[in-house]
Formats: sequence, structure tokens, C-alpha cells
Amino acid sequence: MGNVIYLFYFCSTNIQKKLKKGTMKKIINVILGLCVLAMLFICYRSIADQQQFDADVKQHEADVKARLIEIRDAEEAYKAQMNEYCGNWDSLITFINEGSLPTIRKEGTLSDDQMENGLTEAKVAEILHRGNEAEIKENGLEGFVRDTTWVNLKDSLYGPDYDASQICYIPHSDDNGGEPKQFDLLAVWIKTKSDAIIAVMECSAEYSTYMVGESKQWKREVINRTETAESQGNFPGLKIGDASLSWNNNAGNWE
Repeated sequence: MGNVIYLFYFCSTNIQKKLKKGTMKKIINVILGLCVLAMLFICYRSIADQQQFDADVKQHEADVKARLIEIRDAEEAYKAQMNEYCGNWDSLITFINEGSLPTIRKEGTLSDDQMENGLTEAKVAEILHRGNEAEIKENGLEGFVRDTTWVNLKDSLYGPDYDASQICYIPHSDDNGGEPKQFDLLAVWIKTKSDAIIAVMECSAEYSTYMVGESKQWKREVINRTETAESQGNFPGLKIGDASLSWNNNAGNWE
């Protein structure tokens, strides 16, 4: 480095001797201008790269959240029919592809007086199902309709082109090549503080599984986020539900 500086000094000294002072000043100004432009470009690239990285991080998080919401929809539909959550991906995927959802065609609205007299939606459905005209008239349910039909679950929740086989995989987990990683899925029964036994579920992905990219920034982002979450006693990533006494009705930890 010292030799380079000496060489530059030697050359510039000789140039100064050969050139007029005005010419030398112009050359130096041009060089300084080029240096300023180079520094401005470096600063611009640094800011632009950081903005792009921040946008990529947000996109990765948004994609994982969207997938977790899809999983929650499937799990809650499963629970409504099976009275428990599903802890196996193959079973849940089969349920999505082959299952059905009930839909109710509802005509007629209960009045305040009818509800005060003990009529509920469940009782209305029972009375209409029996088809006793006298009973229907007695309860003022003429013109009421409560018909249940079943529709394809996948079409109803996700659309006919949805690929249910991908629901278990964490978006962006294979961005650096290799096999995609699966969400951690847990479905258990727990005893509450009031001794009630309830079914709960939890599905999660740690930062390290989806904060994936080619630059070293991703590793730093994972380390910083993980350390912050663990220091606060939080899960180091995104998840829905909570398979513990802190069960949260399947809410996402970002909600």
C-alpha cells in the first residue's frame, strides 16, 4: 500500500511540473467529482439493497401467515365434524380433498318474542324437520326454511384448483435448494384449570425455516429475531394455536 501511495505521489508531482496549474486543478476536480459520484452510487445501492431485503422479509412472512390461515381453516372444519383436531398431515390432506362442508339455507328470522318463548335455531330446525304443520303454525314458523346441504370442502374453502398436498410445506423453506420443510403440527387433549378436557392444536414454523435467502443478511435476521423472541419468552417464529394451558382459540401469534 505504501508503494502505491509513493507511486501516486511521484506521478502526480511530475505531472504537476509538466502541466500548468489551471490544467492540474481541472483534473483534480474531475477526479474528485468521480469519487463523489462513486460514493453516491455506493450509498444508493446500499439503501436500495436494504429496502429490497426488507420487502423480501415481509413477503416471506406474509406467505407463511397465509399458509397458516389455510391450515387453521382446515383444522377447524375437521374439528367441527370429528370433535377433535387432526395431528397428521396425510389425514388432513385427505380430509381437504374428500371432505364436505354443511351449508344451511335459511329463510325467516326469529322475533324477540319467539326467542323469549324459548325458540332457538336448533329448535326451529327440529320443528321444521318433523314437518308437523300444527306445531309449525303454533310456533309461528310458517315460511321458515332451514335446509342443510353439503358442498365440497376444498372447493368451498380454497377453490377447485387448490393443491392440498402443499398445505403442509413452509413457503420459502426451499429457496436455497433442497427439500421443502414441513410445519410442526400438534393436536392434543388438555385439562383446563376447571378440569374440563378440551381438544387443542398448534402449528408452527421457526424463523430459520422460512427466513431463507442467498445473502448473509438472512442469517443475521434469523439470529436477531430468535434472540429477541426468546428473551421475551415468545415463540421464535410464526404459529397458530397453542397446545398448552395458554390455548388461544387458534389465534396466530401475529394477530
